Amino acid sequence: MGSTAHPAWLQPRYRRNIYLFIYYLIQFCGHSWIFTNMTVRFFSFGKDSMVDTFYAIGLVMRLCQSVSLLELLHICVGIESNHLLPRFLQLTERIIILFVVITSQEEVQGKYVVCVLFFFWNLLDMVRYTYSMLSVIGISYAILTWLSQTLWMPVYPLCVLAEAFAVYQSLPYFESFGTYSTTLPFDLSIYFPYVLKIYLMMLFIGMYFTYSHLYSERSDMLRVFPIKKRKI
Repeated sequence: MGSTAHPAWLQPRYRRNIYLFIYYLIQFCGHSWIFTNMTVRFFSFGKDSMVDTFYAIGLVMRLCQSVSLLELLHICVGIESNHLLPRFLQLTERIIILFVVITSQEEVQGKYVVCVLFFFWNLLDMVRYTYSMLSVIGISYAILTWLSQTLWMPVYPLCVLAEAFAVYQSLPYFESFGTYSTTLPFDLSIYFPYVLKIYLMMLFIGMYFTYSHLYSERSDMLRVFPIKKRKI
């Protein structure tokens, strides 16, 4: 008896692509909603909308960033082919800033830097998830590929500067409220503002490593554009 061929959609490669498409679509919808909400609010209420940005979209932002941790699992199990360390650095930057620095200090949530930071994050993610979502189903546009590989060059350093400024603005509140500072056995103690100051230095070191990796990745990606274009 001959073996019965399985439908294409049951094959592992297609199941993986379907899963990734759904994941990228969910992330795209979430970040697009945040970006659109912020834009409409800004044009409707001006600078006043920046003060309560976190209260308006903070929950969705935290959900999107929490779900994005799945990308580390994707890389570990081979679903995605990205490098683990650069993606880990990018995700931990956001998780620390969003959950440790901003969410834990209500006074920081109303700062203008939060709105600026969310704008940059979602601008990058909308383009990145659009590109990834289409790529996984075999659709490729040269302009979108170029944009996804180029937009981060000016925006990512601005993200890091905004993250550093958010940490700087949070220091007085961590000092006065003692959040996350604790005393350990044997007369040891953790003074969290010192931890944040050390993290500021690590933030810029991580930026250099991530920027170098992304630039190398961009060079490899765009090098094949002229070849593809001629074949078309």
